[in-house]
Amino acid sequence: MSVKWGVLGTANIAKGCTIPGMKLASNCELYAIAGRNEEKVKSYKDEFGFTKAYVGYDKLLEDPEVQAVYIPLPNNLHKEWVIKALKAGKHVLCEKPLALNSDEVKEMFAVAKENNVILMEAYAYLHSPYIAALKADIESGLIGDVDYIQSSFITQGYHDDIRIYKELGGGAVYDLGCYCTTMILSLVDSEIDYVLANAEFNDKDVDVFSSALMKFENGVRAAFNVGMIFDPGKNGRKDMLYVHGSKGIISSEVEFNQAGDLSYIIISEGERIDRKVTANQNYSLEIEQLGRCIENGETPHITEEFSVRNAGLLDTILSKIGY
Repeated sequence: MSVKWGVLGTANIAKGCTIPGMKLASNCELYAIAGRNEEKVKSYKDEFGFTKAYVGYDKLLEDPEVQAVYIPLPNNLHKEWVIKALKAGKHVLCEKPLALNSDEVKEMFAVAKENNVILMEAYAYLHSPYIAALKADIESGLIGDVDYIQSSFITQGYHDDIRIYKELGGGAVYDLGCYCTTMILSLVDSEIDYVLANAEFNDKDVDVFSSALMKFENGVRAAFNVGMIFDPGKNGRKDMLYVHGSKGIISSEVEFNQAGDLSYIIISEGERIDRKVTANQNYSLEIEQLGRCIENGETPHITEEFSVRNAGLLDTILSKIGY
């Protein structure tokens, strides 16, 4: 069986990442696309083979055939349209960050429960077998007890993009830092003791380079750097994960959301292990997973508890940098 999906918006991430992933997903039917520009909506319908095309988001939500909705709208619109979709009885996959603060996240999940539908935040990379393998190596004790984690996500500058406007929920922490915080939180099962953070702001009053240091109650420390600082149009991106333990380290420069043959290095008690993992397209994996939740009652991989926890950490970081 397949779940009939509607896509609420014609954002670039939908076109370049998630919709291609939907086409690869074994349990997904690309049923409806909605947007505010008639020409763009028609082009999406023709390019990807949607059955229905709607000018206006409400029209898609009124279609009784739509079972699940993917929402790639700007951050400031997530709460409004997620809640509308949930109240329309649709299951929802919403792009990260799910909302602009933890109170909004809690409210959205409460509406999902009230309407007996599923809400999941879209962190496609966390569905990857690469992440599963990395976590399994850590949990096996190969590098001993983890005491420090560092993550970085540095990209090219944005000059005319929704990610640099404060009223749209832009900035490096919202757009990039959420990857690093979810990576860290997926590896540390402990409450946070304290957070330190600072940032560089642009003339639009959003952070373009941000750093944070946190310590967990179990003693683990973690840090990240995120930024939109490399020159546009040039080869400018740096993703990094480093995990230090009592017996060794794990080091990776795999970019977030990559597929294919991926690798990371383990140093365990002086011995080097080159780990290789083959990963399918992550966006197809998250669509398939939510489809199984809808059809078979599987638990969402990105849980409510995890999304609330991450939103709370982002709240603290944004407060610390004075966003």
